[in-house]
Amino acid sequence: MKTVLAGFALIAVVVAAPALAQAPAPAVPEAMPFDIPYGEPIGLDQAKQVADAAQGEMKKHSWKMAIAIVDPSGGLVFFEKIDGTQNGSVRIAQAKAKSAAGLRRPTKLFAEAINAGSPAIMSLPGIVGSEGGIPLVQGGKLIGAIGVSGGLSSQDGVVAKAGADTVK
Repeated sequence: MKTVLAGFALIAVVVAAPALAQAPAPAVPEAMPFDIPYGEPIGLDQAKQVADAAQGEMKKHSWKMAIAIVDPSGGLVFFEKIDGTQNGSVRIAQAKAKSAAGLRRPTKLFAEAINAGSPAIMSLPGIVGSEGGIPLVQGGKLIGAIGVSGGLSSQDGVVAKAGADTVK
C-alpha cells in the first residue's frame, strides 16, 4: 500500500512540476507602495469637519452609521454614532479607521485582494477587509483616517469618501 501511495505522490509531483515552473514570477516593484509620509496629526476641529461631511452624506440617504476619525497612530480623535446604528458598528468603524491609518491605504484594497483570491491577507495584524476606511492625506502627508460602519460595505465607502474628500 505504501508503494502505491508513494507512486501516486511521485506522479503528482511530476505532473505538477511543469505547471509550477511555467508560472511567471511576480514583478517586484522598485518603489515602496503607499509610502505616505506622516504629518501633523489631525486635530479635533478638523476631525469634526470630516465627520460632518460624512454625516451629511449619510443623512442624505437616511443611513444609520458610526463614524470614527483617528490620528496617524490609530488613536481615536473623534467618534459619533447615529441613533439606531447597530452596536457592532462602533468597533468596526474604529477598526477600519485604524487599519487605514496604520497601513496607509484604503481598506477597500484589502477587500479587493481577498475577493481576488488572497484570503490569507486577513491573517495579517490590523487588516480590515471591508470598504469604509480611508486615509486622510493633507499636503501629501498622512494626518489620520476615517472609518465608517453600519451599512453595506459600498455604503460605508461612500460615506467615508465624503468625509475624506474634505481634506486636501
